[in-house]
Amino acid sequence: MTRSEAYDFLYTLAMTIAKMFGTSCEVVIHDMGGEYMENLAIFNGHVTGRTQGSHVSIYGNETVLSEEQEMDLESDYCSKIVILPSGKTIKSATVHFRGEDYHFALGINYDITVMEQMKHLLGSITAQEGDLAASLSNSGEGRIDTLFEAAMERINKPVEKMKKADRLALVRILKENGAFDLQRSVPYVAEKLGVTKFTVYNYINEIGE
Repeated sequence: MTRSEAYDFLYTLAMTIAKMFGTSCEVVIHDMGGEYMENLAIFNGHVTGRTQGSHVSIYGNETVLSEEQEMDLESDYCSKIVILPSGKTIKSATVHFRGEDYHFALGINYDITVMEQMKHLLGSITAQEGDLAASLSNSGEGRIDTLFEAAMERINKPVEKMKKADRLALVRILKENGAFDLQRSVPYVAEKLGVTKFTVYNYINEIGE
């Protein structure tokens, strides 16, 4: 298969997937053969805010394809969770397509933010007495612990591997769920993340801005 034939096939496939799953499904064709990853074609780019011809990854940074890069951009991935700085929860997959003179990758990114919110809403509706007792605790420690664990499930990444964007997304989720209205919530979150209380307050202010 020639480079042109491969691209035409991926373009038709990407367009079909985007139409099939609607406007919450972003589908991207990446060119992985140059110095930078290039988004050759993109459908429903509003999901991540990217445009055709850009070199921006799903995380919002320009992606240089070099041996020194720590990220693995050669492997296929399926059903991975990405939390965008905006707070959106994305279910992501990437499949590589290689030939003699080309290296493409097909990215599928589905915005499941509303579904995640519904999942947590249903979880809160079906919560049993243990959660209610923790919520009524004078200290609020049981409640913040529950909220923190739920937020960590959405981030789906251990604390030691989190970058600033992940920590900001975590704090955003906690704030949206009223975690910082509870007593001693900031010290609790700071201890869990291994940062200072001042850093957590900065994250809260940065989200507010």
